[in-house]
Amino acid sequence: MQIHELKPKNKPKKKKRIGRGGSRGTFSGRGVKGQKARAGAKMQPMVRELLKRYPKLKGYKNSPLTSFCVINVSDLEKFFKDQSEVNPSSLTKVGLLKKSKRDPVKILGKGETKKKFFVKKCLVSESAKEKIEKAGGKVEKITKGKTQNKKEEEKTKAPQKKGKKTETTKDKQKKEKKGEDKTSKKK
Repeated sequence: MQIHELKPKNKPKKKKRIGRGGSRGTFSGRGVKGQKARAGAKMQPMVRELLKRYPKLKGYKNSPLTSFCVINVSDLEKFFKDQSEVNPSSLTKVGLLKKSKRDPVKILGKGETKKKFFVKKCLVSESAKEKIEKAGGKVEKITKGKTQNKKEEEKTKAPQKKGKKTETTKDKQKKEKKGEDKTSKKK
């Protein structure tokens, strides 16, 4: 055996000069070249830009457009008997609505009906209202959570203008009693 035939038992390790910051290869997880690979590169995340656009006052809620569960007059004709009450609970019993649906119900005027329906707690289009009332039914009008009866009660109350108080019936009765007391004392 000669000197040039000698071979080492273990191969020598080559020392890697790598990007600093951990044992993650030559580029230490920074990719190759470019602005992001350099030291001190700071880039604003895109999420921050989106977050800046939203209002941050208390009580802010993102309310998407309300969707309706649409039911036609022709469906009511098929599934309901004459002189029956139509409301969200009765619609779920019949199978026109799913129990999980929490969207408001709107009745549209597609189709014809000859049966009397009494519609409550449902939004109704003008054409559907005409067809139901033409058949002899009734529609209870809803305006933002208030029924028609409550709205009529509000109309009957005396309208109050800002700054001036209008007399209610109780106030008038009190004045009348006071007037009677004064007249009885004078006699």
